[in-house]
Amino acid sequence: MPRYIAFLRAINVGGRTVTMEALRAQFEALGFLQVETFIASGNVIFTAPSSSAAALRRRIETGLAQALGYEVATFLRTDAELQAIAASPPFDEAARRQAGAFNVGFLAQSLDAAQLAQLMHLRTVIDDFEVKGREVYWLCKFKQSESKFSNAVLERTLNVRATFRNFNTVAKLAAKYPPVG
Repeated sequence: MPRYIAFLRAINVGGRTVTMEALRAQFEALGFLQVETFIASGNVIFTAPSSSAAALRRRIETGLAQALGYEVATFLRTDAELQAIAASPPFDEAARRQAGAFNVGFLAQSLDAAQLAQLMHLRTVIDDFEVKGREVYWLCKFKQSESKFSNAVLERTLNVRATFRNFNTVAKLAAKYPPVG
């Protein structure tokens, strides 16, 4: 049975608080198995008999909207996809180590050429970006508080939904949940 990692947007930000226990219960109520959460920022690990990530995403978004009363954008990756993301980050190791922050933005689908060009126009002396598949890697060379870039800027500029996680969180998730059979 496939194992998925759901990266949820709008969990425990902006005054909307959801306990991880309640979040696990919501996923179990949706029929998912082996449900676990990882830190309180909307990372849910689960197994499901379906191999249709699109169908699972719709089910999660609908169920959470009904339970919580607001939209929760959901970005699914399999454990194998997450392993690949963690195993081959862009930017050289020295740049990542010296950065103020290194984040991964999860998208529902890959950017088209126009969106990619728009993203690259957001580069500054502080912010640099690389894109691999459905992930946007954001290297913030100084403190994030010094940057004008944010998830909201990405969504507004490219007309996409996204959620960002620190690369260390992604790497820890990949290490804790390696691909199964």
